[in-house]
Amino acid sequence: MPLPGEFHEIAKRVNNWGRWGPEDEIGTLNLVTDQVVREAAACVRSGRRIPLALPLRQDGVQTGVIPGRVNPLHVMVQINQEIFGPGTVACSDDAVTMGLQAATHWDALPHVSHSGKLYNGRPAGTVTAHGGAAFSGIDKPRHIVSRGVLLDIPRALGRERLEGSYAVTPQDLDAAEEFAGTRVRAGDIVLVRTGQIRTYLSGGKEAYGYPSPGLSVRTPEWFHARDVAAVANDTLTFEVFPPEIEDLWLPVHALHLVEMGMPQGQNWNLEELSTACGEEGRYAFLLSATPEPFVGGTGSPVAPVAVL
Repeated sequence: MPLPGEFHEIAKRVNNWGRWGPEDEIGTLNLVTDQVVREAAACVRSGRRIPLALPLRQDGVQTGVIPGRVNPLHVMVQINQEIFGPGTVACSDDAVTMGLQAATHWDALPHVSHSGKLYNGRPAGTVTAHGGAAFSGIDKPRHIVSRGVLLDIPRALGRERLEGSYAVTPQDLDAAEEFAGTRVRAGDIVLVRTGQIRTYLSGGKEAYGYPSPGLSVRTPEWFHARDVAAVANDTLTFEVFPPEIEDLWLPVHALHLVEMGMPQGQNWNLEELSTACGEEGRYAFLLSATPEPFVGGTGSPVAPVAVL
């Protein structure tokens, strides 16, 4: 079924193709300038560091619903092996097999396509079985460090968490921005808390992904208007699931990654950060979230840290 006209109208309004030149491969991360990083560093007051990644473990968030996205399989390939002979220093080494989007991760721009196109108008066929993504792979953004802003939707609405299938609207983002007392500005990385990660943390792995609250198809224009550099949240699917518009699957992915060139993050644990921001009375911080540079990768695990 072709994408509806409503989708294409939004796509026209948020499209960034050519904005940073025909050869650009990092999209909205161009908005993270040296000045933005200097201002982000000025957010550090207490030095309190909050980790935002889920542990990489074999019984992680993946249930097998998404083909090939396997939880980490960790094996030892050496255990106290004296590789230079008896009595020498012994080494232990390990290896991991996993989906690059298995746990806390960034989606690279070629993670999705629509209408045969990737970001900046490149053909979807430039993603190949052996080479991966020829353009805009996860190795292209060499560093992701900026000001982070937590938009705590449940707290702003007077709740602990959002119920399944709740579509976060632009009005919700406005309310969370007001609650935070911080205006989202160009080059910021926005973290949107729904509270859905609590389902997984409490042992409800099967219920974590479906149904799930997430971002509405109406929200890309909000991020575009503010020139946001990247967005991450605490859900498996990022956007509301099942979709708010029948048979329109992953429209927010397509608008963010393909049209805007804006990276997305999923499975970020924002619970401790929510508590810390509430305790300190501020919701902006220095965020370090550089992905592992897998050449040609369409995503990568990340261990983000917020510094207050």
